[in-house]
Amino acid sequence: MCGATTGGVSLDDVDVAKETIIQGVVYRDDAPLAGAYVRLLDSSGEFTAEVPTSATGQFRFFAAPGTWTVRTLAPGAESVDRSVVASKGAVNTVDVTVG
Repeated sequence: MCGATTGGVSLDDVDVAKETIIQGVVYRDDAPLAGAYVRLLDSSGEFTAEVPTSATGQFRFFAAPGTWTVRTLAPGAESVDRSVVASKGAVNTVDVTVG
């Protein structure tokens, strides 16, 4: 069994109704990947934020509602972009597999 939390990153102490959450897990070879970087780009492609993945490959952003791109950068792999339309009051999940 992988080390990722079932259902994604824990939302304890987060008032989901008041937030726009973009989160997910980065995988390589069917296992969570620690040490990757995940960037959040706005609808025009401008850099907004970057976080490293946790020991269990997880990441989270708090953003405004709208269209975003999640760009994953991992050692030895090409970057992977995923588009997400994030809405307030929802957990917008973007899981990424890198080669």
